Amino acid sequence: MTKISVRVDGVSYTDDIEPRTLLVHYLREDLGKVGTVVGCDTSNCGACTVHLDGEAVKSCTVLAVQADGSEITTIEGLASPDGTLHPMQKAFHEQHGLQCGYCTPGMIMASIDLVKDNPNPTEDEVREGIEGNLCRCTGYQNIVRAVQQAAAEMSGAASTGAVAPETTGAQA
Repeated sequence: MTKISVRVDGVSYTDDIEPRTLLVHYLREDLGKVGTVVGCDTSNCGACTVHLDGEAVKSCTVLAVQADGSEITTIEGLASPDGTLHPMQKAFHEQHGLQCGYCTPGMIMASIDLVKDNPNPTEDEVREGIEGNLCRCTGYQNIVRAVQQAAAEMSGAASTGAVAPETTGAQA
């Protein structure tokens, strides 16, 4: 057993774990963060994406011991304490960027990381930015719209009444 200390969604944890435990399993099984989904266990689908020290990572590729001393944010840690959704969560809901919901937590976490690095992504940039996260239900169009809506809100454009050029006009 190895002792680790992490901060997950604003709460500090110290636990003894098996050194081979994947971060995704530690989050789900030990901490109850079941919004972090186990999809493929091979890093192909991205359903397990979380933020590790502010960067999106596929938690099935990280050992929990590697996260020792780190700050982790899961999908459960995005909403405000009063229940107000993060702008990306809100946009996914409003733009119908989900169907079955299985990929949604990882897709949202990856999208937040994308927008952090590119606050006004084009449609192509969104598609490229989320290419490591797979969705089998949607055609990605509503996901792209959701990311662009959230990007506008997160950058302040939505609060000023401005609309990102990529989101204007007829929508398919």
